Amino acid sequence: MNKALVFALFAAACVMGGCASDKAKTPDDEPGARSQDSKNLLDQSKPMRMSTKDKNNPAPCPNIVALSDAARVIQFDGDEELENIAYTGEILGVHLECRYYDDRPIEASVKIDMAFGRGPKGTEAKHVFPYFVAVTRKDLEVIEKAEFNVPVDFGKDHAVRTTEEKIGKIIIPRHDPNTSGTNFEVVVGFSVTPKEVIFNRSGKSLKFPNLTPEAQ
Repeated sequence: MNKALVFALFAAACVMGGCASDKAKTPDDEPGARSQDSKNLLDQSKPMRMSTKDKNNPAPCPNIVALSDAARVIQFDGDEELENIAYTGEILGVHLECRYYDDRPIEASVKIDMAFGRGPKGTEAKHVFPYFVAVTRKDLEVIEKAEFNVPVDFGKDHAVRTTEEKIGKIIIPRHDPNTSGTNFEVVVGFSVTPKEVIFNRSGKSLKFPNLTPEAQ
């Protein structure tokens, strides 16, 4: 599924040096909170374009992470037992590419690999999974955050579905030519409730079915 958005980041950035990375991160804030700034983001349909072919990025791209507390979601219908699982979601991988030079803003694109499952209590063939994408100053505050929905159709015979979500364009203004991409971080995760965060932090591996790319 292809999406695009522009993050309007009109704040001074730190000065330092930052292309693609894949990690998980533990948050200091509660990840279930919904952004109040999403309405300020502009949706666009065109993917990132490279403005020139003869210029290289002066420094690496922003880091991208799947927030560990929100990298999976398990929805129960009843007690937190295997037989009560309705739907599950898991972020399998994240990847970011970017382009910037001189005093131009950072233009980035993001890919998120996801897997979804329907458990014994998943009575509906179709289910919607919300997730968020946020831009932060590295190890500091969230600058902008937007939420999206992934509609999943399990059909009659499928317990697992996989998909690749694409954010075609994220624009991050830089304070000056010395502002590196490493001053920023892109964070993704499911829009989980406080109860779902507690379950994720418990370290329980309970999930149904086994969400692997091969299990389709």
